[in-house]
Amino acid sequence: MDTSVTIIGIVIAIIVAIPVYFSARTNAANKSKILNIKKRFNPSNPENFDLTESQNNKTLTIDQKNKKFILMNFNPNQQEAIFVDLDTITSCKLIPTTESHSDTIVKIDFEFQEKDTSKKIIIPFYDFDDDRIKQISVYQDHMFAKKWLTIIQNSISR
Repeated sequence: MDTSVTIIGIVIAIIVAIPVYFSARTNAANKSKILNIKKRFNPSNPENFDLTESQNNKTLTIDQKNKKFILMNFNPNQQEAIFVDLDTITSCKLIPTTESHSDTIVKIDFEFQEKDTSKKIIIPFYDFDDDRIKQISVYQDHMFAKKWLTIIQNSISR
């Protein structure tokens, strides 16, 4: 009886420990990737990016004092990091694209307008084709993008 209880306890411990181990390992790898990207865009002071948030394979970080912004997309199909110097930007807005004859959002982009040239810089944020869980992520990503739009606009206006 004692042996079977011990074996069951060990099996349960292994079932719990394996996902925790892989989650911690992935989290450490992502933190390392984020730090390396921050160092690429600000080699001397990567810690100046004072606000960093992640959701659904996307990480956004901003240096509010020096007005620098990075959007990192860790989507397996399209890994990229896009840097924007907010000192050169007059405005930022969200551009949601919907399916024709529907309210279903299929794409969300950030649109930045440069001060000097009035050129528009479009940065893709959400794409329905890259979304593995489809409509569940679009709502979360849309709310996340709206939150960051406010943060970016506040940083631009300072």
